Amino acid sequence: MIKKTLLIITLLALVNCTTNENLDNCIQELPLSRTVNLNNPELINALVPGGFVLLNGGTNGILLQNVNGNDFVAYDRLCPSGNCNEPMTFERGLVLKCPCDGSEYGVGFGIGGQPQTEGFLCPAIEYNVIKNGAVLRITNF
Repeated sequence: MIKKTLLIITLLALVNCTTNENLDNCIQELPLSRTVNLNNPELINALVPGGFVLLNGGTNGILLQNVNGNDFVAYDRLCPSGNCNEPMTFERGLVLKCPCDGSEYGVGFGIGGQPQTEGFLCPAIEYNVIKNGAVLRITNF
């Protein structure tokens, strides 16, 4: 009985596995290396947990968000579908939204820009953020 149960669980796991073939058409990386200083008055909104600022850079601009007072995340505002010239908007403090197709992408620590709209597979482009004192380095490497 235990062997049959394990066999069924294994078969179900294999059937539910997905491949990354559909992600091959996604924009994976964009070259970026930018440094910002949190002492800059223009970044005052990013000093509080949940605060954010929109920065120049990347392809369509960068969303920089303070996750918890010490950790930061950054996303390119380029729509992952690649067919929109307008930058994504940041809404409800939770998602980036593409104005051309209405698709939404989760932001935050460990979320990775995953699509929140059914039928969309490509994530928003997330950059690495390295904090050293009051200086943040936003980069894709």
